[in-house]
Amino acid sequence: MSHMSTDGVAQAYGRWAPVYDLVFGPVFRQGRSAAIHAAEQIGGHILEVGVGTGISLPGYKTSSRLTGVDISEPMLDKARARVRRLALANVEAITVMDAEALDFPDAAFDVVVAQYVVSAVPHPARALDEFARVVKPGGEIIITTRVGAERGLRSAIEKGLMPVTSRLGFRTDFPFALYTDWAALRSDVTMIERRALPPLGHFSLVRFAKHPSARGNA
Repeated sequence: MSHMSTDGVAQAYGRWAPVYDLVFGPVFRQGRSAAIHAAEQIGGHILEVGVGTGISLPGYKTSSRLTGVDISEPMLDKARARVRRLALANVEAITVMDAEALDFPDAAFDVVVAQYVVSAVPHPARALDEFARVVKPGGEIIITTRVGAERGLRSAIEKGLMPVTSRLGFRTDFPFALYTDWAALRSDVTMIERRALPPLGHFSLVRFAKHPSARGNA
């Protein structure tokens, strides 16, 4: 993968914080709705990794208990202000945390939601491992993700843009095989859905189920 660093990603999203909702809010609206709907089919205690400005938080049912984490303090300042402004009493915590090293015990959450996050961390498989660790057996990991083209002009353009987009905090070249290869190495999770999301089919909703009998990592 590219030469991204945790500090670099944090700084990039700190710069995005003032305009993130304006720039990305409309683009990712349908993906957010799909992820929230999928998470609510399970409900309970939901962890949103990469909660950012908290733009998704008002969409959850008040019966769900929400915890949000993100690497960027300026983004979380926006999230905390949103929680206060909308009196979202079901949001239990908003905390700075690295997706690759979650400070939670094993099997702490019924659902882990990660929206447009896995393609924005330095080591995606480490983040996926952490999601699998903190979700309960019988729970789900729900991801919205960029998916890179496998061939052709779009693939060439995405690869060419990587030096620029990496500095902006995300990857354009991001093969879906990363998810299938990761799941193939584990005995405790199964991919149960992949669904194309707008715009232009460049994004997908991906759901992994953690086996009810799972005990720790594979």
